[in-house]
Amino acid sequence: MSVANDDEPSYIDYETFLDPGFSPAAFANTLVLATNNPNDAPLDLSTPLSRVLFDIQEIDSHIDVLTTRSAIPLLTHTKEQTDASGRIIGELDTQIKALNDSYKQLEKEVIQKHAEAEEVRLVASRLWETLKLGRAVGRALQLGRQLQVQHAELTGSASTTVTTSSASLRSKEDHRSLVRCAHTLLSLRELFSTANVPGSEGYGIERVAVVRTLRDNIYLPTERSVRESAERIIREFSMGSASGTLTFAQSEETRARTVSGLTTLYLLSPTTLAKNEKWSPTLMLQSLESYLRTALQSSTASLSRALATLPSLERTLADVTARCQNVVALEAVLEATKIPSHPLVQGQQATTTKTGGNMLQPLLAYLETGSLASYFWRTMASTLAPRVQEIMNKGGVSARTLRTNRQNVGEAIRECVVKGCVLPSAVAGAAAGDRVRSDEIKDGERAGRWEREVAVMVGSVVNSIGR
Repeated sequence: MSVANDDEPSYIDYETFLDPGFSPAAFANTLVLATNNPNDAPLDLSTPLSRVLFDIQEIDSHIDVLTTRSAIPLLTHTKEQTDASGRIIGELDTQIKALNDSYKQLEKEVIQKHAEAEEVRLVASRLWETLKLGRAVGRALQLGRQLQVQHAELTGSASTTVTTSSASLRSKEDHRSLVRCAHTLLSLRELFSTANVPGSEGYGIERVAVVRTLRDNIYLPTERSVRESAERIIREFSMGSASGTLTFAQSEETRARTVSGLTTLYLLSPTTLAKNEKWSPTLMLQSLESYLRTALQSSTASLSRALATLPSLERTLADVTARCQNVVALEAVLEATKIPSHPLVQGQQATTTKTGGNMLQPLLAYLETGSLASYFWRTMASTLAPRVQEIMNKGGVSARTLRTNRQNVGEAIRECVVKGCVLPSAVAGAAAGDRVRSDEIKDGERAGRWEREVAVMVGSVVNSIGR
């Protein structure tokens, strides 16, 4: 090394201090051990400390000598480095100035224009959102006005507010407007249901006050009115009574009204489902179930009273027969009515359409039965048996008369079941499938087709009477 090879000799071991693995603690320990006995209790640290101080003084003196001797070369070298740095800075200043000018030009041509373009993009985006919202609001208002007109056609008035009596209102009612109202309501429902779905047609539409007014004052009341009208049509369905049946024209009108009511309830059934829940026409099924339940309750109550007072049994059985014939006629209408296309449940509706294709299949599956007539008689039999048993337990004239006429009562109920399972004459000719006119069916064939229902009904009464 240059220091070690200097003309003036030095006792300092520079190699030790320049070693990359030099450790001050290890060097100090070596000095202490070299100048002391390890077994001595008090160590003498003055000698190694003096050694270190002498070494430092030697190095300091050597540095002074070197700097004094090499002062001119060091100053010359420093001056050369300073001059070179000045020249470099001079060159860099020109380049930096050019770079700054280029950046200013770039900022003017790109960054400022990009900021302006971003503002334009933001304005265009907001204008597009406003346009979409305006179109959605316009469509909602158009559908609302269309709904008002259709509802006015339904009620037969010039406006949605009517003051006529229910009888005159019903006579003017156009049942075909029910289906048109239902489709318009579905379009509005679809628009309202996507109000919180980004990117959809109706996104943000509920933030508009006029749309909220449309929903609260027109959409919801009209939907309720249309649903109630359709439910009333189902509730009042009748193809005849014990006193007589409808004409062919009247039956066709009743059929058309019923189909409109069924289609409306099918379309207006709720489409908001829980996870993994399958869609079903709940409004239609509940309305039909209510119709059947009312017919069953009326028939069971009147037949129970008639069994307690036998002179009225014939008239009561005629009424029960008429109710069951209405149920059979309703079944024929359901079987002949194809399932309408539902715009909001197309995927879930495909399976139902493949398996049935008509409105009867969902109802039979809902009631878990094979036919409505069978459901009618079997349900009535299950509720009638306890009431007959109650009459017999009370005793008295009613029980004795019923026991005496046990055979006649059983035969009358058998005839009631057989006649009740036959379509009304006005419906039988136009019924779908393998149904035939009632006057072409022999008594034996009727009983054979419904022998199980006959046995269940007769047994529920006769078996409870006893011998």
